[in-house]
Amino acid sequence: MVTKPLGTSFNLGRWLTWSLFALLLLLSPLLFDSGLGLTVLSQMGIAIIACLSYNMLLGQGGMLSFGHAVYTGLGSFMAIHALNLASSGGAPIPVSLVPLVGGFAGMGFALLLGYVTTRKSGTTFAMITLGMAELVFAMSLMVPEFFGGEGGVSGNRVVGKPFLGISFGPAIQVYYLIAIYTFLAVAAMFAFTGTPLGRMLNAVRDNPERVEFVGYDTQRVRYYAFIIAGFFAGIAGGLGALAFEIVTAEVVGAARSGAYLLFTFLGGATFFFGPIIGAVLMVLAFVLLSEITKAWLLYLGLVFLFMVMYAPGGIASLIMMNLRVALFGKLKQLLGAYAGMGVTLVMALFGAASMIEMVYHLQLSATLGSTLVFLGLPLDSKGLGSWLGSALLMFVGLVLFELVRRRFARRWNAIQEGIELEMRRREAAQ
Repeated sequence: MVTKPLGTSFNLGRWLTWSLFALLLLLSPLLFDSGLGLTVLSQMGIAIIACLSYNMLLGQGGMLSFGHAVYTGLGSFMAIHALNLASSGGAPIPVSLVPLVGGFAGMGFALLLGYVTTRKSGTTFAMITLGMAELVFAMSLMVPEFFGGEGGVSGNRVVGKPFLGISFGPAIQVYYLIAIYTFLAVAAMFAFTGTPLGRMLNAVRDNPERVEFVGYDTQRVRYYAFIIAGFFAGIAGGLGALAFEIVTAEVVGAARSGAYLLFTFLGGATFFFGPIIGAVLMVLAFVLLSEITKAWLLYLGLVFLFMVMYAPGGIASLIMMNLRVALFGKLKQLLGAYAGMGVTLVMALFGAASMIEMVYHLQLSATLGSTLVFLGLPLDSKGLGSWLGSALLMFVGLVLFELVRRRFARRWNAIQEGIELEMRRREAAQ
């Protein structure tokens, strides 16, 4: 009598989640209808597919890859060539299906290269993927007939006559095409987690020796997952080719692979929705943060460092831990401590960021004068007052943050102990 209502509730929650996701994809252009807004939203959709495909390797299979951009990048190149072929009348390929060309290209290259890379696991696997990535990047400069040399390969996504008014010329039409692919790809990758192959991939990640003991070939499981991940990576690459109408050697470079790794980890590789958070942050960092400050890579590195040290589960793990506390009705006890840590952390970060901005200004923009404006506050990079004020703000913020953090830690531990006792009491009552 209890099982059916629980199952029904769970299915209802899942339907609501997917409906809200679809609604978000549908309505986002109405809120951000500028050219920049549509570009950012389109890039977010592409990044979501790419990061989730990467997490199929890292989070679900425990395969640390340094060359995932090979499959998104080669998918982009095959897609742009298919688009040019369609434009010249060489092949009747609808523009809406060009991303699938990238997907099958990514799958094909994963089928070829994955057989070698998945024969090993752990550190050896990571080093082989790095070698493959460097090999492909070197080839991108050696084979200009395919990769287009330093200028890359450009195309035109407006092919033939419009169908029902859809020509894929306007950015809004491209966004909705990307949104459809994003929803379908996310749904397919979520469905993969519940398949026998997906479950076995988790087992290979957690205990490969036991998997081999019960008769499964761990290399074959990794290989199949690698191929599927390559397919979705290629779709992301094909969508990128349509969105930008140009593909350069940068798309197969190590920097792109590193970005997938970094932001998938920041979002939370142990949860399915973690890479989605990471993908959104990746686009915001590359598109918006890079326009705000020249030191954005330094800030990104510091954030990654602190996340590795204090929240290795990523942002998704922080959300789930607090959700657990909220389900037991104890989140209100932490709101004051969260507010205190937030205020003191902002103080410390603002002080540290002010000094970083002054250093960068002295090194890169000294010819423009010593004065700069950071977040609305004028700073004098050669003035003692600005340096002392920033250092004092950072020091006071750090001291106060540590005091509040210790108080929060004691309260957090007490709440966790209370939750454990409550769970034992409920289990005993059953």
